[in-house]
Amino acid sequence: MLYPDLFKQLEAVRWNMAEDIPWGQFDPTALTDEQAQTIKMNAITEWAALPATEMFLRDNRGDSDFSAFMSVWFFEEQKHALVLIDYLRRFRPDLAPTEAELHEVRFEFEPAPALETLMLHFCGEIRLNHWYRRAAQWHTEPVIKAIYTILSQDEARHGGAYLRYMRRAIEQFGNEARQAFAKIGVLMASARRTAQALHPTNLHVNKQLFPRDTVQSRLPDPAWLERWLDQQIQFDASWENKVVERILHNLSLLLEQSFRSVQELNRFRKSLA
Repeated sequence: MLYPDLFKQLEAVRWNMAEDIPWGQFDPTALTDEQAQTIKMNAITEWAALPATEMFLRDNRGDSDFSAFMSVWFFEEQKHALVLIDYLRRFRPDLAPTEAELHEVRFEFEPAPALETLMLHFCGEIRLNHWYRRAAQWHTEPVIKAIYTILSQDEARHGGAYLRYMRRAIEQFGNEARQAFAKIGVLMASARRTAQALHPTNLHVNKQLFPRDTVQSRLPDPAWLERWLDQQIQFDASWENKVVERILHNLSLLLEQSFRSVQELNRFRKSLA
């Protein structure tokens, strides 16, 4: 089982919201209305770890090891939402999300292949790590800069945990797992060719609720994410390249191949068919 070891690893580096956030360094002159609004949208987005966890537990009923690990992932992801909400309650209480706004992003995700979902969220953690690193640079207020840096580090650790479960899946399922990981890897490393941000919170997951079947579509400001990426934190091609490089690097190690481009990964995917 991977869960006991992962629990110890993540427990050893877990941050404390009361002691590790530099609340006393808050500078009211350095927080703009625009920035505070983005923090609210991000807090609600992080709250969507709740329906994602429900999805993982439902679709992995045969895997108690991974399901147990969800207790750690869910706790840490919900703490991300909580620290952003706490920041707003302390410094911009008028923008703190309401319970109704948070509950709006709790909706059912349709069942999906567990291996593909695992890879999807692995890539999502890589992408979120880079988004938050860029957000920490964009923000000007010291406390929220520190918070985004801490959150980015958590997302990197979560990606590492998912990677261990992906290695185990290859041992258990062989080419079935390789095909699933390569397929989703091609999708998630091709963001430059798509109009939408390729992250689990921005993908359609319930046909019956379309077009309100993404987390982002259920926010108070559904257009927030694209504006945040393109105009505010300016997640440009150089940053997107960093995400693609990390996905390809990790898949190269995982699949014991060398992937220097999405095209090479796609050729490998086709070779498994």
